[in-house]
Amino acid sequence: MSTLFPVSAGVSTAKVVVEDARQQDMAAVQAIYAPHVLQGLATFEEQPPDVDEMARRREAVISLGLPFLVARQGGAVVGYCYAGLYGSRSAFRYCLEDSIYVDAHCHGRGIGHALLQELIARCEQGPWRQMIAVVGHSGNAGSIALHASLGFQHMGALRSVGYKLGQWVDIVLMQRPLGLGDASRPCD
Repeated sequence: MSTLFPVSAGVSTAKVVVEDARQQDMAAVQAIYAPHVLQGLATFEEQPPDVDEMARRREAVISLGLPFLVARQGGAVVGYCYAGLYGSRSAFRYCLEDSIYVDAHCHGRGIGHALLQELIARCEQGPWRQMIAVVGHSGNAGSIALHASLGFQHMGALRSVGYKLGQWVDIVLMQRPLGLGDASRPCD
């Protein structure tokens, strides 16, 4: 299944297509993620995983019945996102965490919005009731604004919980309901 999204005015006028990631997309996904690992504060990983590891991560997400999506523009993978379980304890089973990364050359084109919007829509089709954004770096205004634009509320921050690139790094916690949220009991 794929969804077309209009793109903000800018460098490219090609539509963004958001669809399920395929095995052959993992090299592009790894290439998008590696600079975030090496030069950014959005992730607390410090060594980029290789393509095989990214493929294993995709399979782990899919095996849980969760979406792992890519955004294509002009046929090229320009971003990706996925949902994972928020915690490993059984009581967390209705709570997901989103992860989203866009190619550094493609920021500001609406790609992140298209990805996250489709991820939320897909997750609302399942039994999950809450989605958590764990935003690396309190100065990550783009990610914070993106999540807020799609209904995430600021829940708090954990100060100086990571040390990367010679500095202490915060985590901003944001949350939004999925579907009915906590308005009713989930069906087990």
